[in-house]
Amino acid sequence: MDMDAFAAVNADKWARLQELAGKGRLTGAEADELLALYQSTSGHLSLVRSVAPESGLSASLSATLALARTRFTGARSNVMADLARFFVVALPAALYRLTALTLACGAAFLLIAAGYATWIGTSPEALRAVASETAAAQYVNQDFINYYSENPAASFAGAVWTNNAWICAQAVALGITGVWVPMILFSNAQGVGVAAGIFASAGKSDVFYSYILPHGLMELTAVFIACAAGLRIFWAMVSPGPRPRGRAVAEEGRSLVTVALGLVLVLFVSGLVEGFVTPSPLPVWARIGIGAAVLTAYWVYVLVWGRRAFLAGERGDIRREDAGYTEIAA
Repeated sequence: MDMDAFAAVNADKWARLQELAGKGRLTGAEADELLALYQSTSGHLSLVRSVAPESGLSASLSATLALARTRFTGARSNVMADLARFFVVALPAALYRLTALTLACGAAFLLIAAGYATWIGTSPEALRAVASETAAAQYVNQDFINYYSENPAASFAGAVWTNNAWICAQAVALGITGVWVPMILFSNAQGVGVAAGIFASAGKSDVFYSYILPHGLMELTAVFIACAAGLRIFWAMVSPGPRPRGRAVAEEGRSLVTVALGLVLVLFVSGLVEGFVTPSPLPVWARIGIGAAVLTAYWVYVLVWGRRAFLAGERGDIRREDAGYTEIAA
Protein backbone atom coordinates (compact mmCIF):
# COMPACT_ATOMS: atom_id res chain seq x y z
CA MET A 1 0.00 0.00 0.00
CA ASP A 2 1.27 3.45 -0.94
CA MET A 3 1.11 5.29 2.38
CA ASP A 4 1.52 8.74 0.83
CA ALA A 5 -1.32 8.17 -1.60
CA PHE A 6 -3.50 6.68 1.14
CA ALA A 7 -2.87 9.71 3.36
CA ALA A 8 -3.58 12.15 0.52
CA VAL A 9 -6.94 10.51 -0.25
CA ASN A 10 -8.12 10.48 3.38
CA ALA A 11 -6.43 13.60 4.79
CA ASP A 12 -9.61 15.70 4.54
CA LYS A 13 -11.61 13.14 6.52
CA TRP A 14 -8.98 12.99 9.24
CA ALA A 15 -8.76 16.76 9.43
CA ARG A 16 -12.55 17.00 9.69
CA LEU A 17 -12.56 14.38 12.49
CA GLN A 18 -9.99 16.37 14.42
CA GLU A 19 -11.96 19.58 13.87
CA LEU A 20 -15.19 18.06 15.18
CA ALA A 21 -13.41 16.39 18.12
CA GLY A 22 -12.01 19.75 19.21
CA LYS A 23 -15.23 21.70 18.73
CA GLY A 24 -16.94 23.02 21.84
CA ARG A 25 -20.53 22.19 20.90
CA LEU A 26 -21.83 19.78 18.29
CA THR A 27 -25.17 19.79 16.54
CA GLY A 28 -27.02 16.53 16.07
CA ALA A 29 -25.77 16.24 12.48
CA GLU A 30 -22.19 16.98 13.55
CA ALA A 31 -22.38 14.34 16.28
CA ASP A 32 -23.51 11.77 13.70
CA GLU A 33 -20.71 12.87 11.39
CA LEU A 34 -18.18 12.58 14.22
CA LEU A 35 -19.21 8.99 14.93
CA ALA A 36 -19.13 8.03 11.24
CA LEU A 37 -15.68 9.56 10.76
CA TYR A 38 -14.45 7.89 13.93
CA GLN A 39 -15.54 4.50 12.64
CA SER A 40 -13.97 4.96 9.21
CA THR A 41 -10.74 6.39 10.65
CA SER A 42 -10.48 3.42 13.02
CA GLY A 43 -10.52 1.20 9.95
CA HIS A 44 -7.84 3.36 8.36
CA LEU A 45 -5.68 3.05 11.48
CA SER A 46 -6.03 -0.72 11.37
CA LEU A 47 -4.78 -0.74 7.77
CA VAL A 48 -1.89 1.60 8.56
CA ARG A 49 -0.78 -0.51 11.54
CA SER A 50 -0.78 -3.65 9.41
CA VAL A 51 1.80 -2.00 7.13
CA ALA A 52 3.73 0.41 9.38
CA PRO A 53 2.77 -0.01 13.07
CA GLU A 54 5.35 2.47 14.38
CA SER A 55 4.97 5.17 11.74
CA GLY A 56 4.24 8.82 12.41
CA LEU A 57 0.91 8.44 10.60
CA SER A 58 -0.11 5.64 12.96
CA ALA A 59 0.71 7.77 16.00
CA SER A 60 -1.13 10.78 14.54
CA LEU A 61 -4.29 8.79 13.81
CA SER A 62 -4.20 7.21 17.28
CA ALA A 63 -4.05 10.66 18.87
CA THR A 64 -6.91 11.94 16.71
CA LEU A 65 -9.06 8.92 17.55
CA ALA A 66 -8.31 9.28 21.25
CA LEU A 67 -9.42 12.92 21.13
CA ALA A 68 -12.58 12.00 19.24
CA ARG A 69 -13.33 9.16 21.63
CA THR A 70 -13.51 11.50 24.59
CA ARG A 71 -16.40 13.35 22.91
CA PHE A 72 -18.75 10.39 23.01
CA THR A 73 -17.33 8.35 25.91
CA GLY A 74 -16.06 11.01 28.31
CA ALA A 75 -19.51 11.83 29.64
CA ARG A 76 -19.83 8.33 31.07
CA SER A 77 -16.62 8.65 33.08
CA ASN A 78 -17.05 8.90 36.82
CA VAL A 79 -14.25 10.32 38.95
CA MET A 80 -15.00 8.09 41.93
CA ALA A 81 -15.22 5.01 39.71
CA ASP A 82 -11.90 5.91 38.11
CA LEU A 83 -10.29 6.33 41.53
CA ALA A 84 -11.70 3.02 42.70
CA ARG A 85 -10.40 1.29 39.59
CA PHE A 86 -6.97 2.84 40.12
CA PHE A 87 -6.59 1.69 43.72
CA VAL A 88 -8.37 -1.66 43.46
CA VAL A 89 -7.27 -2.80 40.00
CA ALA A 90 -4.62 -0.78 38.14
CA LEU A 91 -2.18 0.05 40.96
CA PRO A 92 -2.05 -3.35 42.69
CA ALA A 93 -1.71 -5.10 39.30
CA ALA A 94 1.14 -2.79 38.27
CA LEU A 95 2.91 -3.43 41.58
CA TYR A 96 2.28 -7.17 41.39
CA ARG A 97 4.00 -7.33 37.99
CA LEU A 98 7.11 -5.94 39.66
CA THR A 99 7.17 -8.42 42.55
CA ALA A 100 10.06 -10.57 41.28
CA LEU A 101 12.16 -7.58 40.24
CA THR A 102 11.40 -5.79 43.51
CA LEU A 103 12.62 -8.79 45.50
CA ALA A 104 15.69 -9.10 43.28
CA CYS A 105 16.57 -5.44 43.82
CA GLY A 106 16.05 -5.92 47.56
CA ALA A 107 18.29 -8.98 47.62
CA ALA A 108 21.06 -7.16 45.73
CA PHE A 109 20.77 -4.19 48.11
CA LEU A 110 20.99 -6.40 51.20
CA LEU A 111 23.99 -8.31 49.89
CA ILE A 112 25.90 -5.11 49.15
CA ALA A 113 24.92 -3.49 52.46
CA ALA A 114 25.81 -6.62 54.44
CA GLY A 115 29.18 -6.80 52.70
CA TYR A 116 30.07 -3.23 53.63
CA ALA A 117 28.71 -3.62 57.17
CA THR A 118 30.78 -6.77 57.76
CA TRP A 119 33.91 -5.25 56.24
CA ILE A 120 33.79 -2.00 58.20
CA GLY A 121 32.49 -3.61 61.38
CA THR A 122 35.30 -6.15 61.54
CA SER A 123 38.23 -4.25 60.00
CA PRO A 124 39.79 -1.35 61.94
CA GLU A 125 41.66 -0.33 58.78
CA ALA A 126 38.42 -0.09 56.79
CA LEU A 127 36.78 1.90 59.60
CA ARG A 128 39.68 4.38 59.68
CA ALA A 129 39.37 4.81 55.90
CA VAL A 130 35.73 5.85 56.34
CA ALA A 131 35.96 8.05 59.43
CA SER A 132 38.35 9.03 62.17
CA GLU A 133 37.84 7.60 65.64
CA THR A 134 36.42 10.92 66.85
CA ALA A 135 34.08 11.31 63.89
CA ALA A 136 32.85 7.73 64.21
CA ALA A 137 32.15 8.19 67.93
CA GLN A 138 30.24 11.41 67.30
CA TYR A 139 28.22 9.76 64.53
CA VAL A 140 27.26 6.82 66.74
CA ASN A 141 26.55 8.79 69.93
CA GLN A 142 25.03 11.99 68.55
CA ASP A 143 24.64 12.67 64.84
CA PHE A 144 22.72 9.57 63.79
CA ILE A 145 20.15 9.73 66.59
CA ASN A 146 19.81 13.52 66.52
CA TYR A 147 19.03 13.38 62.80
CA TYR A 148 15.57 11.98 63.60
CA SER A 149 14.64 14.51 66.27
CA GLU A 150 16.47 17.78 65.55
CA ASN A 151 13.54 19.12 63.49
CA PRO A 152 9.79 19.15 64.21
CA ALA A 153 8.19 15.83 63.23
CA ALA A 154 5.90 17.32 60.56
CA SER A 155 8.63 19.24 58.74
CA PHE A 156 11.03 16.31 59.05
CA ALA A 157 8.44 13.94 57.56
CA GLY A 158 7.95 16.35 54.67
CA ALA A 159 11.68 16.61 54.04
CA VAL A 160 12.06 12.83 54.13
CA TRP A 161 9.15 12.43 51.73
CA THR A 162 10.71 14.89 49.29
CA ASN A 163 14.14 13.29 49.46
CA ASN A 164 12.88 9.76 48.98
CA ALA A 165 10.52 10.84 46.21
CA TRP A 166 13.51 12.36 44.42
CA ILE A 167 15.48 9.11 44.67
CA CYS A 168 12.53 7.09 43.37
CA ALA A 169 11.85 9.62 40.61
CA GLN A 170 15.41 9.19 39.38
CA ALA A 171 15.07 5.41 39.35
CA VAL A 172 11.77 5.59 37.45
CA ALA A 173 12.63 8.35 35.00
CA LEU A 174 16.20 7.27 34.23
CA GLY A 175 15.73 3.53 34.52
CA ILE A 176 15.50 3.27 30.74
CA THR A 177 19.22 4.03 30.56
CA GLY A 178 20.00 0.69 32.21
CA VAL A 179 22.75 2.33 34.25
CA TRP A 180 21.01 4.59 36.73
CA VAL A 181 19.16 1.88 38.67
CA PRO A 182 22.28 -0.19 39.52
CA MET A 183 24.03 3.04 40.52
CA ILE A 184 21.19 4.07 42.84
CA LEU A 185 20.98 0.61 44.40
CA PHE A 186 24.72 0.43 44.95
CA SER A 187 25.15 3.93 46.38
CA ASN A 188 22.23 3.58 48.80
CA ALA A 189 23.28 0.07 49.85
CA GLN A 190 26.80 1.35 50.41
CA GLY A 191 25.52 4.18 52.60
CA VAL A 192 23.39 1.87 54.75
CA GLY A 193 26.18 -0.70 54.97
CA VAL A 194 28.76 1.85 56.04
CA ALA A 195 26.44 3.22 58.74
CA ALA A 196 25.69 -0.30 60.00
CA GLY A 197 29.41 -1.11 60.02
CA ILE A 198 30.28 1.98 62.07
CA PHE A 199 27.68 1.04 64.68
CA ALA A 200 28.82 -2.60 64.66
CA SER A 201 32.40 -1.54 65.31
CA ALA A 202 31.18 0.37 68.38
CA GLY A 203 29.11 -2.59 69.59
CA LYS A 204 25.84 -0.67 69.14
CA SER A 205 24.17 -2.45 66.24
CA ASP A 206 20.97 -2.68 68.30
CA VAL A 207 20.75 1.12 68.37
CA PHE A 208 21.22 1.35 64.61
CA TYR A 209 18.51 -1.17 63.80
CA SER A 210 16.10 0.27 66.37
CA TYR A 211 16.18 3.55 64.42
CA ILE A 212 16.48 2.30 60.86
CA LEU A 213 13.92 -0.53 60.83
CA PRO A 214 10.67 1.27 61.80
CA HIS A 215 10.62 3.41 58.65
CA GLY A 216 13.31 1.64 56.62
CA LEU A 217 11.28 -1.50 56.00
CA MET A 218 8.76 0.36 53.84
CA GLU A 219 11.03 3.17 52.70
CA LEU A 220 13.64 0.85 51.22
CA THR A 221 10.93 -1.32 49.69
CA ALA A 222 9.66 1.78 47.89
CA VAL A 223 13.15 2.35 46.47
CA PHE A 224 13.27 -1.29 45.33
CA ILE A 225 9.89 -0.87 43.61
CA ALA A 226 11.06 2.26 41.80
CA CYS A 227 14.24 0.49 40.68
CA ALA A 228 12.20 -2.49 39.47
CA ALA A 229 9.95 -0.17 37.45
CA GLY A 230 12.96 1.50 35.87
CA LEU A 231 14.49 -1.86 34.95
CA ARG A 232 11.19 -3.01 33.50
CA ILE A 233 11.00 -0.21 30.97
CA PHE A 234 14.69 -0.66 30.14
CA TRP A 235 14.08 -4.32 29.36
CA ALA A 236 11.02 -3.44 27.24
CA MET A 237 13.33 -1.38 25.06
CA VAL A 238 16.06 -4.05 24.89
CA SER A 239 13.78 -7.05 24.42
CA PRO A 240 10.22 -6.07 23.44
CA GLY A 241 9.24 -9.62 22.51
CA PRO A 242 6.46 -10.00 19.93
CA ARG A 243 5.35 -6.38 20.39
CA PRO A 244 6.78 -3.53 18.30
CA ARG A 245 9.48 -1.81 20.36
CA GLY A 246 7.63 1.51 20.43
CA ARG A 247 4.44 -0.10 21.66
CA ALA A 248 6.28 -2.17 24.30
CA VAL A 249 8.02 0.91 25.71
CA ALA A 250 4.77 2.91 25.61
CA GLU A 251 2.84 0.21 27.49
CA GLU A 252 5.54 -0.19 30.13
CA GLY A 253 5.83 3.59 30.39
CA ARG A 254 2.14 4.02 31.09
CA SER A 255 2.22 1.23 33.68
CA LEU A 256 5.30 2.88 35.15
CA VAL A 257 3.34 6.11 35.63
CA THR A 258 0.76 4.12 37.61
CA VAL A 259 3.56 2.78 39.83
CA ALA A 260 5.01 6.27 40.27
CA LEU A 261 1.66 7.61 41.49
CA GLY A 262 1.39 4.72 43.92
CA LEU A 263 4.89 5.37 45.23
CA VAL A 264 3.88 8.92 46.16
CA LEU A 265 1.43 7.40 48.66
CA VAL A 266 3.84 4.69 49.83
CA LEU A 267 6.57 7.25 50.50
CA PHE A 268 4.09 9.52 52.25
CA VAL A 269 3.27 6.72 54.70
CA SER A 270 6.94 5.83 55.27
CA GLY A 271 7.70 9.54 55.76
CA LEU A 272 5.04 9.74 58.47
CA VAL A 273 6.55 6.71 60.20
CA GLU A 274 10.05 8.20 60.03
CA GLY A 275 8.88 11.58 61.26
CA PHE A 276 6.54 10.51 64.04
CA VAL A 277 7.30 6.89 65.00
CA THR A 278 11.08 6.43 64.64
CA PRO A 279 12.06 9.25 67.08
CA SER A 280 9.10 8.62 69.42
CA PRO A 281 9.50 7.40 73.02
CA LEU A 282 7.65 4.18 72.19
CA PRO A 283 9.42 0.91 73.08
CA VAL A 284 11.69 -0.43 70.37
CA TRP A 285 9.44 -3.44 69.77
CA ALA A 286 6.45 -1.15 69.22
CA ARG A 287 8.28 1.11 66.76
CA ILE A 288 9.60 -1.83 64.74
CA GLY A 289 6.17 -3.48 64.98
CA ILE A 290 4.53 -0.44 63.39
CA GLY A 291 7.06 -0.49 60.56
CA ALA A 292 6.53 -4.22 60.06
CA ALA A 293 2.74 -3.72 60.03
CA VAL A 294 3.02 -1.10 57.29
CA LEU A 295 5.22 -3.40 55.20
CA THR A 296 2.85 -6.34 55.77
CA ALA A 297 -0.12 -4.23 54.68
CA TYR A 298 1.71 -3.34 51.46
CA TRP A 299 2.47 -6.96 50.56
CA VAL A 300 -1.05 -8.13 51.40
CA TYR A 301 -2.38 -5.38 49.11
CA VAL A 302 -0.05 -6.44 46.28
CA LEU A 303 -0.18 -10.21 46.64
CA VAL A 304 -3.94 -10.45 47.21
CA TRP A 305 -5.53 -7.62 45.22
CA GLY A 306 -2.67 -7.33 42.76
CA ARG A 307 -2.58 -11.03 41.94
CA ARG A 308 -6.35 -11.08 41.50
CA ALA A 309 -6.25 -8.14 39.09
CA PHE A 310 -3.24 -9.55 37.24
CA LEU A 311 -4.92 -12.91 36.69
CA ALA A 312 -7.95 -11.03 35.35
CA GLY A 313 -5.73 -9.54 32.64
CA GLU A 314 -4.94 -6.17 34.21
CA ARG A 315 -1.38 -4.87 33.79
CA GLY A 316 -1.59 -1.36 35.23
CA ASP A 317 -1.88 0.23 31.78
CA ILE A 318 -4.74 2.52 30.79
CA ARG A 319 -7.73 0.95 29.08
CA ARG A 320 -6.94 -0.42 25.64
CA GLU A 321 -9.45 1.85 23.94
CA ASP A 322 -7.86 4.90 25.58
CA ALA A 323 -4.49 3.77 24.28
CA GLY A 324 -5.87 3.56 20.75
CA TYR A 325 -5.69 -0.23 20.41
CA THR A 326 -9.38 -0.87 19.77
CA GLU A 327 -10.36 -0.48 16.16
CA ILE A 328 -13.93 -0.34 14.96
CA ALA A 329 -14.42 -1.69 11.48
CA ALA A 330 -15.73 0.79 8.91
